[in-house]
Amino acid sequence: MQSMDLEVVRGIIRWLNDGHEVSLVTVVKTWGSSPRPIGSILGIRQDGVLIGSVSGGCVEDDLVERLCHKSIEEALPHTVSYGATRDESQRFGLPCGGTLQLVIEPLNNIESFQKILNTIEQGLIVSRDLNMQTGEVKIHPTTYEQELTFDNYMLKNTFGPRWRLLIIGAAQVSHYLADMATALDYQVTVCDPREAYLASWPLHNIPIIRRMPDDVVKDMIPDQHTAIVCLSHDPKLDDMALLEALISDSFYVGAIGSQSNSQKRRERMAMFDISEDEITRLHGPIGLNIGSKTPPEIAISILAEITAIRHGIGSNGYPQTTTDKLDRLQEAIA
Repeated sequence: MQSMDLEVVRGIIRWLNDGHEVSLVTVVKTWGSSPRPIGSILGIRQDGVLIGSVSGGCVEDDLVERLCHKSIEEALPHTVSYGATRDESQRFGLPCGGTLQLVIEPLNNIESFQKILNTIEQGLIVSRDLNMQTGEVKIHPTTYEQELTFDNYMLKNTFGPRWRLLIIGAAQVSHYLADMATALDYQVTVCDPREAYLASWPLHNIPIIRRMPDDVVKDMIPDQHTAIVCLSHDPKLDDMALLEALISDSFYVGAIGSQSNSQKRRERMAMFDISEDEITRLHGPIGLNIGSKTPPEIAISILAEITAIRHGIGSNGYPQTTTDKLDRLQEAIA
């Protein structure tokens, strides 16, 4: 499984090598509800073949109609908008009030995309800076904190993993979680010092770091773009990682285990120099309750919970800000 960026970039390179005319479409602004986030990309071949997505609906169909029938035919990058009116929103299947602004860019330089591909395959991040007036493109390294920027003159978009996931333990659930997280543009790191798990690890693009988990967490310097998941089933390894993870700035910390084991883990954490507020950050039992039993299902539940927290949704399905308000109201009533 590969990330959306990687899939689109590889497809565009393949098409350009085969002599096709290709256009790149990028979501640069959204208003209201939007089916795809800012920075999403779509490749369109001159014969209507697509790779990637900017809406998952009729917008793609309209773009193909325009580009393939040359109702849009410009040598330089330009913008188009969808959903400005209610009729347009209904026609293009956009959510109520949803509006998209897209940049359409005719492609003729394969070298910049080859540089992007080489960077993504190394697990790194690159910024592609497009001059809207000249079509000139510059590629340079960047960090995952950089967001897409567009001021009508310059479009700067990042390619590569925008979030980080550290998995402690290389057991079977970790295989599926690492693979799925890669598809969501996470830069995945797996740590397991145990020799027994090396031979069965199937993901050659994600090697196992054979160091003690607490050292790996500290060296990673977790921030608000980092999730840490403990899946080793070995309390010594998981606890070592959690002692560092819970005092870090990571937006998500979770550990596998039953309800009783999770409570015992919290009690162990309390024996160290960790505050009660920091301990409450721990998600355990880990994952959303979807009745998961098999390793792939458990991986899905974990990634679903991480995604919910990342988007500000609490475990009860409410936005976290709404949950906080409800908590404060309950306290006031009491």
